[in-house]
Amino acid sequence: MAIIGNIIKGVINLKDVITPEPNPFEEQNDVLLQLLKKAKHTAFGKHYNFQKIIDSDTPQKTFASTVPYHDYNKMKEEWWHKLLDGEKDITWPDNPNYFALSSGTTGKESKRIPVTNDMISAIRQAGIDQVFALSNFDLPADFFEKEIMMLGSSTDLDEKESHQEGEISGISASNIPSWFRSYYKPGEDIAKIDDWDSRVKRIAKNAKNWDIGALSGIPSWIELMLEEVIAYHNVKHIHEVWPNLQVYTSGGVAFGPYEKSFKALLGKPVTVIDTYLASEGFIAFQQRPETSAMKLVTNNGIYFEFVPFKPEYINTDGSIKNDAPCLTLGEVETEQDYVLIISTVSGAWRYLIGDTIAFTDIERAEIVITGRTKFFLNTVGSQLSVNKMDDAVQFLEEELNTKISEYTLCAKRYDDDFYHSWYLGSTISDANEKQIADLLDTYLSSANKNYKVARSKALKGVKVKVVAPEIFYDWSGANKKKGGQVKMERVMNEDKFKEWETFVDNY
Repeated sequence: MAIIGNIIKGVINLKDVITPEPNPFEEQNDVLLQLLKKAKHTAFGKHYNFQKIIDSDTPQKTFASTVPYHDYNKMKEEWWHKLLDGEKDITWPDNPNYFALSSGTTGKESKRIPVTNDMISAIRQAGIDQVFALSNFDLPADFFEKEIMMLGSSTDLDEKESHQEGEISGISASNIPSWFRSYYKPGEDIAKIDDWDSRVKRIAKNAKNWDIGALSGIPSWIELMLEEVIAYHNVKHIHEVWPNLQVYTSGGVAFGPYEKSFKALLGKPVTVIDTYLASEGFIAFQQRPETSAMKLVTNNGIYFEFVPFKPEYINTDGSIKNDAPCLTLGEVETEQDYVLIISTVSGAWRYLIGDTIAFTDIERAEIVITGRTKFFLNTVGSQLSVNKMDDAVQFLEEELNTKISEYTLCAKRYDDDFYHSWYLGSTISDANEKQIADLLDTYLSSANKNYKVARSKALKGVKVKVVAPEIFYDWSGANKKKGGQVKMERVMNEDKFKEWETFVDNY
């Protein structure tokens, strides 16, 4: 009998009963004022007169009209570079103990995003709130006694003079509460291994020593880890190694494109729960099984704003135009893509995180991630966002009865004509690339009116190449690093695409 599990489940269920229904709109008002009050004596707070915003009758509107939008480059060049020089009280009180390294999905130079102690506390609290939300998923009591495999980046952080650096998953894992350490796998020693391949080999070797009930990590790297464990133990699926695996907490990217290949590694169904943890903070998590949408963390360290994701508001590099309108949580609508803007307890202010989201339930503040501002393919007016590309790939999987684990594309010029040039990562044998291109073209024309219009004008068609999935993973390894927070770029510009095609040709 799962005595401890029953106790934990009972506590979780009791909290769910006695906790009043949250009001995300009021929570966001409170969070903004908390942020402003704590940062009003920083250099940033003085520069933009936070006290005046606090004293305003409409702090949210005054904040939006006073503080401009910032992307990473603007924050770094105007403010955060001072933190790296050891200065204090710049955009948040004191100086951060950590900087999250984020290569993102564009560029080779890592971003350095401050992570304060307040942010670590906020991430931890959001994680606890997510655990309490498990009461909605009707999991058996014994689940709460199983171990959790958290596959992130290395916890062996780089020591600098005044701070430590690493990816956010490594920073978070190195700060897990002491009571959680007995549940956490692969454990501190293995988690510190920096080389991805070496770390996964150690996980595979030790896998049968653990009773894993839950997995957590980016789908592509979780799949590679599971494949390694399955191969090492010469079994058909992961449940022969971890029979009590019941939950997978996905994050970093939409799970949909990976669903088919992920399920192929299982012996029985598992509960998939989406989360949204970025280098800038814990943004959202799925709190109920009736939907795959995620609830924004509206009560804890992050204030959210939303810019309608329309071409007239977005520059060609994915940044926001200065006069783009911005909405509060109380002003948004469903079925509309928004650029996500955040202000945080790490001193990011009206910060363009680079993601686009859409609301599925405003009263619950539930969202889905729809793409990246830089991956919005509109070179010839096709207006394709990542979620539409993901849908197209899932359509191909069903039509061709295959698995497509990764993809990337470019609006590429062939002589004087533009084509959408797709690379699909799949093991499909004898792939008829012309047939696949026609299927893609037909689907996108029927699913997206802007694409259909573009096809009647400047966009001449679709080209497809099917390549081994390993090429995508090795591309990430060659350009950034395997594992952790690294995600494949879905859309490339023509210069980057030339590098990609050369890499593929020489593979």
